[in-house]
Amino acid sequence: MGGDHGPSVVVGGVKDYIARYGGEGVRFQLHGDDSAIRAEIARNGLSADVCEIRHTDKVVGMDEKPAQAMRRGKGSSLWNAIEAVKLGEAQAAVSAGNTGALMAISKLLLRMAVDGLERPAIVASWPTKRGFTAVLDVGANIGSDARQLVEFAIMGEAFQSAVHGVAKPTVGILNVGSEEMKGHDEVREAHAVLRTDAVPVNYTGFVEGHDIAAGTVDVVVTDGFTGNVALKTAE
Repeated sequence: MGGDHGPSVVVGGVKDYIARYGGEGVRFQLHGDDSAIRAEIARNGLSADVCEIRHTDKVVGMDEKPAQAMRRGKGSSLWNAIEAVKLGEAQAAVSAGNTGALMAISKLLLRMAVDGLERPAIVASWPTKRGFTAVLDVGANIGSDARQLVEFAIMGEAFQSAVHGVAKPTVGILNVGSEEMKGHDEVREAHAVLRTDAVPVNYTGFVEGHDIAAGTVDVVVTDGFTGNVALKTAE
């Protein structure tokens, strides 16, 4: 409900999913204002059988900071959707709302389920000449130290294996050049760790911006600031 276009884009997404994949075995929980959602369901010609509306008129605004969302967001459509995952009432939560609030509330309610991983990242499945490359982070963390970049490599490899079925995904760190002396301290330190056997990922080295669309590697690791700029430039 707190996104730029409210329930219209969410219900439209449900319609597109059903048109592409069918609705068998899938049920959508739609969190937000009951009357607004029902109007969109009717406008899109959807069956009530695939949609369950969970009413709330509370929203997290697009201009709210993550800390504000965590303090005041309980009971909002965003909070309730993530809480449904926590309670096992849903297997995934999708939002078109405030990205910072989404990440903050998700981390608060769901925690990090894997020991040794301290921060989540936003991943983009980037269309390439070879299929899709996972690029992360694209906006959850503005700055990232070497340890976090290593964590993103681990998460990105797991994502490519689980979502796109890639066996032994190749991983690269986004840099201003492929030479080892290039880049700031954080990327060079992460590079030094990943090229050893300490982290079990199929690391190939530094990659540059043009390598993303070329599909040179299956996973591109970067900080959230750089990744977000790259994503929006591509869009």
